[in-house]
Amino acid sequence: MSTLDFITELFCRVDDQMRDLPRHSQAKLYPSEVVTLAILCALKGVGQRAFYRWIERDYLHLFPSLPERTRLFRLFAAHRAWSERFLAEPTVLGIADTYGIELAQPIRQGRSPRQIGRFGKSNKRWIMGSKMCVVVNQLGLCVGWDCASANVKDNHFRPLIAEYEQQMVVFVDSAFHTKPKKGGDPANMKVCAAGTWNGRMLIERVFSMLTTVCHLKHLTERAWAYLRARLAFTLAAYNMLVAWHGLQPDHTGLVHLSIAHFSL
Repeated sequence: MSTLDFITELFCRVDDQMRDLPRHSQAKLYPSEVVTLAILCALKGVGQRAFYRWIERDYLHLFPSLPERTRLFRLFAAHRAWSERFLAEPTVLGIADTYGIELAQPIRQGRSPRQIGRFGKSNKRWIMGSKMCVVVNQLGLCVGWDCASANVKDNHFRPLIAEYEQQMVVFVDSAFHTKPKKGGDPANMKVCAAGTWNGRMLIERVFSMLTTVCHLKHLTERAWAYLRARLAFTLAAYNMLVAWHGLQPDHTGLVHLSIAHFSL
């Protein structure tokens, strides 16, 4: 599939989910165009300027009403809630884990009072950035997410897990555990000791795809609104692409997840 064919089919699939949203009378882009561009930006995995140069140079004929760069990314931030249409439904069992995102080199800490990144640990190494918590269902599709600065502990995201208390049991590692005197764990959260419930490795495969294809480990956003929009549409892109041809299990019942062939 050529990139042109992929963008065309992607727009059609997005438009099927956005049919009930009319275009504002003063807007240049339809909601489906905004979401398609946001997903392409997430999949391209580059900074704002590089993405805008690429889409303007090679595919302006697909988006003839493309606004100026800064206005386009303000649209992504303003309409981040549209990405929730592409989240998956909870299943009986789920998995949650955190993912560290580097926003700046540690040596640059404190150079600007507007920095949103903080020092924290990710995969046993110090980073200067943000931390994202993702909840996936038993098929490996993203159900919900949240983010905070990298200095917070994993148990900071307990409210996210508690949102699914009536819908799914969520498996986590011991970093999510909180003592009863500090609030305790949500009733639906199952803390798994190291070496047990190896099915939790499913979320590591998800993170590997986000790192390899979407280059999510290193981002350049400098404001929370833009960072949250980037993460929201990245997870929306992941859900759409991993189920592009349907989630078909093999003879052992295992569903093979991959988005590598959609890399731009």
